[in-house]
Amino acid sequence: MGILSLVAIVFASCNFTEEIYLSEDGSGSVALSFDGSELMSITGEEGETPGQQAMDSVIYFSDILAEKKDSIASLPEAEQQRLAKLEPYRMHMKADPEAKSLFFSLERDFTDIGEIQDSFNAFQDASALDPDDKESPMTASTEFYQSTDVAFSYGKGRFSRRAFITDSVLHQQRIDSLAGTEAFLSGSTYTLKIHFPRKVKSANIQEATLSMDGKTLIREVSFMEYLKNPSLLDMEVELED
Repeated sequence: MGILSLVAIVFASCNFTEEIYLSEDGSGSVALSFDGSELMSITGEEGETPGQQAMDSVIYFSDILAEKKDSIASLPEAEQQRLAKLEPYRMHMKADPEAKSLFFSLERDFTDIGEIQDSFNAFQDASALDPDDKESPMTASTEFYQSTDVAFSYGKGRFSRRAFITDSVLHQQRIDSLAGTEAFLSGSTYTLKIHFPRKVKSANIQEATLSMDGKTLIREVSFMEYLKNPSLLDMEVELED
């Protein structure tokens, strides 16, 4: 099984953490991580491959896009643009079958936070490019990524994160398709963690918590509720001078 083929498996137990490190000049990094150790414990020996060894790998999507440029060029323009957005990202995967641990992290650096969009959508899109699949660059569903987006902004000590539904019909279709798994996903979470360069002065979400130094804001929501309503993680934050 290819590394990115495993990305689809993580949705069986969805506890994601979106973590942003923001510098004063607006540059920084973002990572969407998933700890699949619990999933490894559940699957046990059934999920193991004989001779499988521990691994710690980083995949750069710029390399994969360059390698698959000919097959990608044959795709519809919309699909090409979707995959091109993965170029700045890298996938970090650590797995230890003996310890039954599995960790994914989709990461990228940015010079301006306005460059990044929906990390969760990018995580899904990542499974469309498998370096071990030489036949086709497309192996994943393309439903949910088309229906939502997220916009970030930061300047003069003010930060905002705004999610919006770009296609309400398609979004509802996707939600309806998850109806059979809603009970199973009810305990799954999506956590947003933002590290600011200064202390937080105010935020418009009472449910969020702050770190001891007042610079890290954390907000955790139900994964299923976030899929239904991505604006649950919308926020406006003002930093101290």
